[in-house]
Amino acid sequence: MAATRPRLAVAVGDPRGIGPEVVRKALRQPLDAEVRIVGGWEDGAPTELEAGRAAAEGIEAAARLALSGEVDAIVTGPVNKAALHAAGYRFPGITEFLAHIAGDIPVAMMLTTGRLRVVLVTTHLSLRDAIGSVTTERVVQAGRIARDALQRWWGVASPRLALCALNPHAGEGGLFGDDDARILEPAAAALEAAGPLPADTVFVRALRGEFDAVLAPYHDVGMTAVKVSGFGTGVNVTLGLPFIRTSPDHGTAFDIAGKGIADAGSMRASLELAVQLATARQSLGD
Repeated sequence: MAATRPRLAVAVGDPRGIGPEVVRKALRQPLDAEVRIVGGWEDGAPTELEAGRAAAEGIEAAARLALSGEVDAIVTGPVNKAALHAAGYRFPGITEFLAHIAGDIPVAMMLTTGRLRVVLVTTHLSLRDAIGSVTTERVVQAGRIARDALQRWWGVASPRLALCALNPHAGEGGLFGDDDARILEPAAAALEAAGPLPADTVFVRALRGEFDAVLAPYHDVGMTAVKVSGFGTGVNVTLGLPFIRTSPDHGTAFDIAGKGIADAGSMRASLELAVQLATARQSLGD
């Protein structure tokens, strides 16, 4: 059966930020998909609570459309976590919010730009809490979700995973901590992944095509690699959901909102990747 054009639901995010602007700009060029815009704000300047509610309701509407099969993928604009919390949506981020909507299922956050794909083992936590939250079980779970997504959405038959170390030089034989040997090595063995490999080389090796994805133990080590590699073109993908979700890798940028100068590159990349993954999913019969 011939593939049909993917159907996307696009939630613009916080109406006070650059979300509406970058969505509008990103859609100026033709996109091989049917696009449905959800969310937004039309009646004056919203309060923080109103903005948070509008953003959350738009994202939830998009997710419900995907769960019902009315769209093939969703793309979400940037949100403000304080506004979401003010509106009663007390999730660390949209990744966790979508996991809740889908039935409190395990998910993982992937950031991708070009040939680099980075999957975060922990996300929105302080560095102190993140280090304490990195367990063998958590790494293995993120790795399995990543492998499944690479196979089902990207069509990679045998994904090559690498595990980024937690400590400098992967602990240097215990001189800089035993976390890598005690926690990460068993996880790498269970996943048949390379590593743990030092953070100062593993992302370069991935950029050169040695790995299909890198598992990063905490937020900033993974995010920094992605943004340095492709600032303005990075895309956030939520893995593990029963539907495809992408979003730009930037925030609401309140300081430039309404000035017409926001760069829509990351939003355009998010739309294009959503189309790519939805098309691949159709061809793979998933």
